[in-house]
Amino acid sequence: MRRRIGTSGLSVTPLALGTMTWGNAVDRHDAGDHLRAFLDAGGNLVDTAYGYGGGESETILGELLGETVDRGDLVVCTKSGISRSGGTRRVDVSRRGLMAQLETSLERLRTDHVDLWLVHTWSDEVPLTETLSALEWAAASGRARYVGVSNYGGWQSARAASLLEQSRVPLVANEVQYSLVCRSPEDEVAPAAEALGFGLLAWSPLGRGVLTGKYRNGIPSGSRAASDHFPGFVERFLDEHSVQVAEAVTMAARGLGVSAAQVALSWVRDRPAVAAPIVGVRTTSQLRAALGSLDLVLPDEIVSALDDVSA
Repeated sequence: MRRRIGTSGLSVTPLALGTMTWGNAVDRHDAGDHLRAFLDAGGNLVDTAYGYGGGESETILGELLGETVDRGDLVVCTKSGISRSGGTRRVDVSRRGLMAQLETSLERLRTDHVDLWLVHTWSDEVPLTETLSALEWAAASGRARYVGVSNYGGWQSARAASLLEQSRVPLVANEVQYSLVCRSPEDEVAPAAEALGFGLLAWSPLGRGVLTGKYRNGIPSGSRAASDHFPGFVERFLDEHSVQVAEAVTMAARGLGVSAAQVALSWVRDRPAVAAPIVGVRTTSQLRAALGSLDLVLPDEIVSALDDVSA
């Protein structure tokens, strides 16, 4: 099962493996188990970033590439522009910063190219033309087969696509937060994607875990909400509206005989312009449950009910 990202020729499975937790909550051994399970299920798109795990995410993936999978069988997506030094979040989307980070990413990944390279976030501190010049350089030099952005709004995506088009370098993707409890991309980003031909990669498609139903009766130990690595990561989605949406997802899952996570993933996977949701897991059993969504097609009446309750 494959689908193209936007109108590009890049084909991926409609579920991506996220690696944000690699190097902290997920060690190298478990990461290897996750990658093998993902590949065994037919998955091919793995998402990482320069700043994930202080660089450990890319390093672990690079170590596994030669051992677990042939490089050509995997679609590697990484992002540059955000780092953490001394625990402080730093944004640098200058040409100098982006180019340096990509070179470091390639060294960590033990490869001479990535399949998809994204600017990790928007910044008003650097002219967009300068930021995009780094994408043009990466594409022209072969360091990135395709390029795109992440966390860009509608007009920002459209402007970036227009500027890149002048250099005949297509904007292929925008990686954005998108789920039943975060539907803001539908206002401008998704329509821009459909009109301009780039695809959406949906991060946190499970509403930072809320849509799995795990927080219905409090905060369980071992969850991200209870983790030292991601303080406040889940808190914004523990409001009354999100809880109501999670209850609706759980009810739908019960009626279909599947998990709540599978329902939530299937819903966002089939939204207009979405190429793939990106799922990050702590355990192999969580990953196998998520992979079950690949075979699930939600009935129209359930999609409509979820649309209504999450609006």
